[in-house]
Amino acid sequence: MDLKELRQEMDSIDDQLVRLFDQRMEVAARIADYKKAHRLPIYHPVREREKLQDVAKKAGPEMANYTRVLYSMLFELSRSYQSKRSQTISPLYRQITQAIETTPNLFPQAPMVACQGVEGAYSQIACEKIFKNPFILYFKNFEAVFSAIEQGMCQYGILPIENSTAGSVKKVYDLMIHHSFSIVRTFRLKVDHNLLVNPGTKLSDIKEIYSHEQAISQCGDFLSQLQGVNIIPVGNTAIAAEMVAESGRSDVAALSSRSCAELYGLECLAASIQDKGNNRTRFICISKNLEIYPGSDKTSIMMVLSHKPGSLAKVLTRLYTLGINVTKLESRPIPEREFEFMFYFDLETSIYSEEFVQLMCELDELCEEFKYLGSYSEVV
Repeated sequence: MDLKELRQEMDSIDDQLVRLFDQRMEVAARIADYKKAHRLPIYHPVREREKLQDVAKKAGPEMANYTRVLYSMLFELSRSYQSKRSQTISPLYRQITQAIETTPNLFPQAPMVACQGVEGAYSQIACEKIFKNPFILYFKNFEAVFSAIEQGMCQYGILPIENSTAGSVKKVYDLMIHHSFSIVRTFRLKVDHNLLVNPGTKLSDIKEIYSHEQAISQCGDFLSQLQGVNIIPVGNTAIAAEMVAESGRSDVAALSSRSCAELYGLECLAASIQDKGNNRTRFICISKNLEIYPGSDKTSIMMVLSHKPGSLAKVLTRLYTLGINVTKLESRPIPEREFEFMFYFDLETSIYSEEFVQLMCELDELCEEFKYLGSYSEVV
């Protein structure tokens, strides 16, 4: 038998599979109708476990795992279809709808905003791109920014969440697990790191360089060429520039923004020394209350998934089924809970789409617990 004949045989089998799949989903729909009428839950874990054991046994040792994976996906597709047919509006979606209706059409122009660091920080630059005339309060660390929002000291906060070169800002992700907030907008800032020194300092004079750990990571190629120079992480790139200026020393430097040179009376000894020219940091703008502005087409959620095979795959299968694109997936261990992880998702879907509504109404059944972080648009 040649390849053409084998493919024809495969096509014939596929035709049968499609017909049987349609029949199976039609029965699943009737089951959903029955469960809705009798107020029964869609998900029946005991029934699914028994069914997986049964089909794996029938498939035989060689095909058992393949069959188990196939049926796990079939169950996920069936549940998604059943949820759609028997969909009831969840309390979360009612909350989202209320936020859409009550949020002003115009994004705030001059609010009080919390930023980490000091004058000249990249967070300040991002803040002034997001808001027209913000009033900025500076805080020592990321924890304090979250607290300023929760306590009502500031209406909004700006936090870096990831960099195109150095990756995620893990400290911020860890804090997101424990704080209550809503993401209302994001912004991608092009970041240029510069070697700033006190006037008259030469490259050969430098013994110490200060900067934030992310900036240090982003300038690895340049720093690796320097001999006998001590690299010292500090809380913020602008703090590093401030430290150099206040020291008055001619043997120290900072990796910081060009605006900090003018701000702190420093000279730029080397410009744009980051490893990659297209170096961008993504900032989130957070608020205490849920605000959803017109045009929001991105959504962020966090989920707690059990530490067992297939738990993440089930979520991804459901998102794939709904046609929702995942643009960011980050996992962080939950310190006080052994072998449990919080998964952070950035999703692309309009708040007005049918898929968004369905997902918001199905989140309860996808994981052990979840946290809706908001829907927003991104400024580029």
